[in-house]
Amino acid sequence: MEPCAALRSAAMADGDPPSSDATGHRARLRQRLLARGGGDALLDHELIEYLLTLAIPRRDTKPLAKALLREFGGIGGLLTADAEALTRVPGMGETSAAAIKIAHAAALRLLHGEVAARPVLANWQALLDYLHADMAHHVIERFRVLHLNTRNMLIRDEVMSEGSIDQAPVHVREVIRRAIDLGSAAIILVHNHPSGDPSPSRADIDITRAIADAARGLGIAVHDHIVIGAQGHVSLRSKGLI
Repeated sequence: MEPCAALRSAAMADGDPPSSDATGHRARLRQRLLARGGGDALLDHELIEYLLTLAIPRRDTKPLAKALLREFGGIGGLLTADAEALTRVPGMGETSAAAIKIAHAAALRLLHGEVAARPVLANWQALLDYLHADMAHHVIERFRVLHLNTRNMLIRDEVMSEGSIDQAPVHVREVIRRAIDLGSAAIILVHNHPSGDPSPSRADIDITRAIADAARGLGIAVHDHIVIGAQGHVSLRSKGLI
């Protein structure tokens, strides 16, 4: 595509001519949102529609909001979608993709703050909410480690590896070395299943036990391995698999 044509295409994606009905409709959405004091006042497509109006102020964004929710299977999948996937949807440009990603980043920042504020083992539901918001809808598998101090406060949350749609490579020595470097007293292992089913595989169980065995000899506790999926989560500790 020639440069001028590309610029015209991007402009059309993030800003079409004004709609005669847009102003009144947006005002009604805004009034409902502000009068009722929160997102519960709006349906999922209305939340996304209003968010997109901030990035595309001269366009009716309701059809685009509905198309995005269909494409990504709901609001969770939409917010966690990467920017490249978002911009492949007709009508989406970099500005509107950035609006989606900033909403997701803000939500994660809020949830992460809840996790970091208190000892993790006494704040388990907040941890699960954070992990689900961040990982449940990813289309590739990620393996992360939460590092805790002697008071079970979170000191580091790191993605250790990313893989294909169904596998992220995990090396016991790398997990243990990182825990030593950070002075971790305990760790929590986490990974997602892009299939949506959080049931642990034989490989999940084996790598968990290998890490736990190696950590035990160094005085590092493995509190749990949590598998996250769109259908929920599974704790290997609660299943008696550690």
